[in-house]
Amino acid sequence: MSSRASTGEQDRQNARVADEAKAERLAAYERGFRRAGLPFFNEDFSADTDVFNRATPLLALVFIAEMFGAIQLDWSWWQNALAVLGGLTVLLVAFGLLNQARDRSFWAVPERIGKTELAGFVLIPALLPLIFGADDEGALAMIAANVLLLVLIFVVGSLGLISIVRWVAMRMAGQIRSALGLIASAVPLLAIFALLSFTTEELWRIYSSMTTGIYFTVIGLFVFLGTVFLIARIPREAKRLEDEAGEGSPPLHRRQLMNVGLVMLVSQGLQVLIVSLTIGAFFTLFGLLAIDESIREQWIGSSGDELFSFELFGERLELTTELLRVAGGLAAFSGFYFAISMLTDSTYRQEFLEELTSEMRQSFRERAEYLKLRKTSA
Repeated sequence: MSSRASTGEQDRQNARVADEAKAERLAAYERGFRRAGLPFFNEDFSADTDVFNRATPLLALVFIAEMFGAIQLDWSWWQNALAVLGGLTVLLVAFGLLNQARDRSFWAVPERIGKTELAGFVLIPALLPLIFGADDEGALAMIAANVLLLVLIFVVGSLGLISIVRWVAMRMAGQIRSALGLIASAVPLLAIFALLSFTTEELWRIYSSMTTGIYFTVIGLFVFLGTVFLIARIPREAKRLEDEAGEGSPPLHRRQLMNVGLVMLVSQGLQVLIVSLTIGAFFTLFGLLAIDESIREQWIGSSGDELFSFELFGERLELTTELLRVAGGLAAFSGFYFAISMLTDSTYRQEFLEELTSEMRQSFRERAEYLKLRKTSA
């Protein structure tokens, strides 16, 4: 009898060990998906556990920092010190009462950030300006700021932007290589246009006469149009990438397909940024060397707004606001041009997708294994 009991206990022990091993493997797969910029490949991804829970240190820091809402500028230092201590007491007591309302111990740290905890984060700090004599506007401003912070955390976290940016940053060298390759293939046409435009009086007059608001609106227009062109092809390219890299794995859900599309968009957007910065830096350097005060006088009617100057080979070189404006305008237009090239240049699209497909194929294979392991664990 004791032998049977011992065998049964051993079987249960083995089952527990096997379950723990499966859980660790599932967690390892999910960590790998996040590192690859694909957090939505985690089938249990949710805002509660994967967004706000991970933002708990930031929320706690903001929550504690907001105790300074008790400070009044017209009070003495010791009165403000007492107010800060009082504010901290109010926050801790309110936090403890919230814990008890959730059937937790007074000092418990929440394992899950749900609606109740988020409501407490928004409303509890807003009590301080009211308790310590500030007007209602201070409380409303604090509520609005906390709501805005939660919305920002939700958008960034639920879209997996941090994971995507981290993945793209890790392959920055490959992005620069691809972007420079695209520059090399398109330079003949772009160089002719950009160089001829840069040395025209009309372009300098246009960018010099713009107000700051209008100038950045024009730059923003180029960025917006370039982004629209990139987004227009993302769904089709993401589906094609799934077909090529999926290798028979289960179809992606809409959210997961959007995650793949965001990886492609951020990756392509980074290449556009590299190209734009390269063009902008070149024309800034070229203008610094080639456009002197007499030429600026002739083109824009003044010597320009000088930022700093130095001498090189006996020549006085000046960096002006007007030069930066013209270089920035050409950089923005060049980025817009390259965004269109990404859609029309079949060679680039093939090379880009092949590179991305090879890198994502491993993630798709791991997803298939991950889903099989989940079925056996169910």
